[in-house]
Amino acid sequence: MAASFPLRADIVIAGGGLAGGLIALRLRALRPELRVVVVEKDATLGGEHTWSHFASDVDAEISAWLAPLIVHRWNGYQVRFPAYDRDLTTEYRSVTSDRFHEVVSAALGEDAWTDAVIDRLEADRVVLGDGRTVEAACVVDARGPRPDPALVLGWQKFVGLEVELEKPHGLDRPIIMDATVDQLDGYRFLYSLPFSPTRLLIEDTRYSDAARLDRKALSADIDAYAAARGWTIREVVREEVGVLPIALAGDIDAYWKAAALPEVGLRAALFHPVTGYSLPDAARLADEVARLPVLTTASVRACVEGRSKARWRERSYYRLLNRMLFKAARPDQRYRVLERFYRLNQPLVERFYAGDATLADRARILIGKPPVPISAAMKVLSERSVFPGGVAV
Repeated sequence: MAASFPLRADIVIAGGGLAGGLIALRLRALRPELRVVVVEKDATLGGEHTWSHFASDVDAEISAWLAPLIVHRWNGYQVRFPAYDRDLTTEYRSVTSDRFHEVVSAALGEDAWTDAVIDRLEADRVVLGDGRTVEAACVVDARGPRPDPALVLGWQKFVGLEVELEKPHGLDRPIIMDATVDQLDGYRFLYSLPFSPTRLLIEDTRYSDAARLDRKALSADIDAYAAARGWTIREVVREEVGVLPIALAGDIDAYWKAAALPEVGLRAALFHPVTGYSLPDAARLADEVARLPVLTTASVRACVEGRSKARWRERSYYRLLNRMLFKAARPDQRYRVLERFYRLNQPLVERFYAGDATLADRARILIGKPPVPISAAMKVLSERSVFPGGVAV
């Protein structure tokens, strides 16, 4: 890099994952006069990941500017449970990390810095491990989740293998949840995205109490699942791994007191509490940040913190459902919660995933014979019930 240091930019984003990359992309589109630098420790932006969402999760304007990132679209999806299978017609979309890197890198040019290890962040600069410094009026921290005792979490952990098969798999739409498998380490399901007639992304996912992930064991379980479906794997093209937070309870004000800078994405607790999906929240935040009249560390901090706290409070119902799933249901019976949920009508399911469940939706989800013991459910109604010593919230 021929630039002299310290280098001056208008905004520098630490972390080139989904949230940081979308903010950079939106700023380049709406504020092309600004210099935006993204600093990423890995060799590519976005890492090895596939981000998906339902068409009903975002509005038409966001769908339009996300379109160049979308690699796969399907006119529906399937879920499978021991009691039934169901096909739904909501459009499902996926962004691959390869496409993400291609689009964001093209927008940023030489200001996409990869293989750049950060030594420290300050309100007006990012200092790299090799001594290079980028100074800016606005510094944003997009480096992924931040552990904090103010949040009580469960975990959605997965291993995904993109595979090429010997013969066509026969799927014309994703299987978002196949919970007909053995229930291991909490609620377990297999997730399959058909990328071509012979190529699949197969993920083994666990809603688990512990964050520890045994990559080798889950990969072997994917092999066994493929064999049981009659799919012969000719080649493993790539692997992706994730351990995502699932929110059970928390004191969001205390969480933000520990943040020194504006934090975005998972680091801002901006993700769907039940599914862990973060793309819709990341896209909405990118729009909001890019439209701020003044971009400083303080102004972006106020924007992001306000959105994070508002969404956290709006989504308390979703955290209640998570406590029932993780704390009231037996681990090997957790699938019954989702099995019951997916019997509900499709518009309700869409609103739930979009984070827009109405009061009537919320009542409908809870009415009827509960899939968990009532006595156990009553014990976790309060967020205090899952904090050590019953404190916080």
